[in-house]
Amino acid sequence: MRPSRFALYLLLAAGTALVSPAQATDLRALYSVPQEQWPAPIVAPGNQVTPLAALPENATHTESADPGTSSLLKARRELGKSLFFDPVLSGSGQHACASCHDPDLGWADGRRFSFGHNRQQGQLNSPTILNAGYLKELFWDGRAISLEEQAAASITNPIEMAGNPPEIIERLQAIEAYRQLFEKAFGDPEVDFDRITAAIAGFVRQRTTTATRFDRFMRGDQSALNDQELQGLHLFRTKGRCMNCHNGALLTDGKYHHLGTAFYEVGNYTGRYSVTKKNEDFSAFRTAPLRNVAVTAPYMHNGLLADLDHVLAAYNMGWWQNQPTELGRQDPRFAQLSPLIQPLNLDQQELQALKAFLLTLGRGAPYTTPTELPR
Repeated sequence: MRPSRFALYLLLAAGTALVSPAQATDLRALYSVPQEQWPAPIVAPGNQVTPLAALPENATHTESADPGTSSLLKARRELGKSLFFDPVLSGSGQHACASCHDPDLGWADGRRFSFGHNRQQGQLNSPTILNAGYLKELFWDGRAISLEEQAAASITNPIEMAGNPPEIIERLQAIEAYRQLFEKAFGDPEVDFDRITAAIAGFVRQRTTTATRFDRFMRGDQSALNDQELQGLHLFRTKGRCMNCHNGALLTDGKYHHLGTAFYEVGNYTGRYSVTKKNEDFSAFRTAPLRNVAVTAPYMHNGLLADLDHVLAAYNMGWWQNQPTELGRQDPRFAQLSPLIQPLNLDQQELQALKAFLLTLGRGAPYTTPTELPR
């Protein structure tokens, strides 16, 4: 059963306190050495986790083009930018990629559920596209394995953009400015759907945040985190048990877990099962990367939690095991709470330190001005 907002707020009712000078000195000493000498992370027995890391400062690792086409990449990204902001790709001509991934809103949309074609409401929260080029699987259920595949799926989804590829191609071919952009990007003016998704993917791959204060700290700048934030990092790795699922440079294990956010027969509740058809994946959703988490509220696959205080309170209480409906009792797939979750017993000062650390993971990319649409 979902707890009330009031119950969650009760967990946060205590006052805050600052980390003591002695604690701060000890933590500075602990974390001023190479990471392999840091205190060992607290994780479940047998759970192998990837050490935290800064993102590569250059995003070239995300490009899929061969050396022979490298001179066209800049033009391809510029084309992708125009297409990303252009509603011409949608069935109605009124809905663009940027409608759900707004640069003013952390490249998400700030809603629990996005509106798509003909104001249809989806059943999943729109994730940010920031750093999406580093992911191996996309969407909450991981059904896409590349940004190109993700772009095609969203454009053609009848609830999202409801675009029809032949109609989109015809519209773009009728615009001289677009034919010129395709020629610059691909060497000839041909417009096809694979080129459209490749250009959008190229633009999205460049939406990265590689110079956050967390990245600076991981590259050796000890001054990048203040005392409270450093305590939050320590708690993240130890008592908070966060590294069980949030590790590596993206702060995600790239896996799928059931927490308590999916309710049987409510909205999209099947999760990863819809891709794998494995019972253990029923109601399991992808671990969200924590980068830029400060600007991507609301949280969880269905936007269930409104802010970071609610998120931290839910993890602190150990989430909850959903009670099965009558149908759920008869379904062998009925999801059990991930065994990686357990009550944390963090006090208010520790919760605030954890939150302070999360805020160092980025507040969005430098502002991107939407391009003037080719017409």
